[in-house]
Amino acid sequence: MDGAGAGYGEALFEPWKPGEGERIDLGSMAYDTFTRARLLALGAGPGTRCLDIGAGTGTISRWLAGEAGVDEVLAVDRDVRFLEPLAGGALRTLAADVTEPGFAPGRFDLVHARFVLMHLPEHRRVAARLCELLNPGGRLVLGDAVDLTTAAPPDTPYRLAMRAMWQALRSTIGTDISWTPEYPRLLRDLGLTEIGAEIQVPALTAGSPIGAFWLETWERTREAMLATGLVDAGLLAEAAESITSGSVADLSPGLVTAWGRRP
Repeated sequence: MDGAGAGYGEALFEPWKPGEGERIDLGSMAYDTFTRARLLALGAGPGTRCLDIGAGTGTISRWLAGEAGVDEVLAVDRDVRFLEPLAGGALRTLAADVTEPGFAPGRFDLVHARFVLMHLPEHRRVAARLCELLNPGGRLVLGDAVDLTTAAPPDTPYRLAMRAMWQALRSTIGTDISWTPEYPRLLRDLGLTEIGAEIQVPALTAGSPIGAFWLETWERTREAMLATGLVDAGLLAEAAESITSGSVADLSPGLVTAWGRRP
């Protein structure tokens, strides 16, 4: 980590700050359809026990325990304030840090973590630990951000803002998405089989959940973005206006999801 050691939810995106739950929900609105389809295709349903790491506001955990019909769902986050009201029936919650050596919630048929490992400098070690939590034949499903365009020219306000955001996140909380396209190789190296991967990119249009998500994220990282020197207040305002008006002609960062089976 390049910064002082503070992690997600500590230096940025603190869950107790007003509006943070709503920001997370915007991301869920943009990506949940993709995640649900993949989990169903990999067997989430009756007769399975699932672990949802970094469960956030619980949209995937709640769906697994409800519509998907999973027998038992354990929703884990370091801060469970958004999850506790959802608990009951097939859904349980656990306040825990997946990076701690003592994290041992049991064995599961499906382990899912989305937008978690990209924020952890020890992502390989954590991925290996998650493999150990699988029953034989169980599936590990990991998803993180992938940016297909904004690191390259042209230097539009939107692309410059995105570059500033990624640099700000890396310097403050250690976020790194440079490795996420290598997910299939990582899962193979961990000994998993039947590996697959896909990338889904939600439409970046006026009024879209993903557009609103990035606007809220930029607002919460504004000072850190300005500190990179890649943008100033005027350029950041131009970038935000291009999303709000729908004049942006670019791709949002997407979700790369990779999965594998424990032999």
